[in-house]
Amino acid sequence: MNLSEEAGMHLSGIEQLRALAAAGRLPGIAETMRFRLTEIDDGRAVFEGEPGLHVYNPIGSVHGGYAATLLDSACGCAVQTKLAPGQRYTTLEIKVAYHRAMTETTGTVRAAGTVVSVGRRAAFAEGRLEDAGGRLLASATSSLLVIAA
Repeated sequence: MNLSEEAGMHLSGIEQLRALAAAGRLPGIAETMRFRLTEIDDGRAVFEGEPGLHVYNPIGSVHGGYAATLLDSACGCAVQTKLAPGQRYTTLEIKVAYHRAMTETTGTVRAAGTVVSVGRRAAFAEGRLEDAGGRLLASATSSLLVIAA
């Protein structure tokens, strides 16, 4: 059973996310990459994490997939907050631009996703990944498929 089913498909997307957050439940990817959902609002979701050696690439910095995963999660969950009971989503495309490298000394990073629009079959969101000082590390645009119940 996945976390959405566990939270209850009879709930709206934002209700599912709030229920999971209240229960302290994390999806496997968040446990593996050590990040967490910290804010949920209508059309907005924020994840925070601390990049470290566990997400390093062979050239000695944080792998770009860490930023992409945080941004994909933030954009996707922002869209999820707009979904009706029984609806789901999946990412069709995400475009990530990397502005600054991350290392184990970067500290806490924050990925905020915001909905641009949601239609019957498609949704669009934007994301920003910043360090604690507000410096832009990466940004993303995301296209998502809305799946009807």
